[in-house]
Amino acid sequence: MDSLSTGSLSGAQKEELIDQVKQQIAIANAQELLAKMSEKCFKKCINKPGTALDNSEQKCIAMCMDRYMDAWNLVSRTYRSRIQRERNM
Repeated sequence: MDSLSTGSLSGAQKEELIDQVKQQIAIANAQELLAKMSEKCFKKCINKPGTALDNSEQKCIAMCMDRYMDAWNLVSRTYRSRIQRERNM
């Protein structure tokens, strides 16, 4: 447990560690977003998997991914706004 202690780290080292953790969390969130988006849009748009996507499948995938990203961004902005409001109280 002592090896996880940050007591011996300087302020700059603690900030660097925090930045690295934030970056890892952001990467994990992006990977989760891509995985969920791919799964949901594939289920919605691809009826019979084959060797290539036809035009309607390509359009469906593109629109589905755009809508998913728009929704994700809206939820993220709303969540950040709510957290910010709560911090200011």
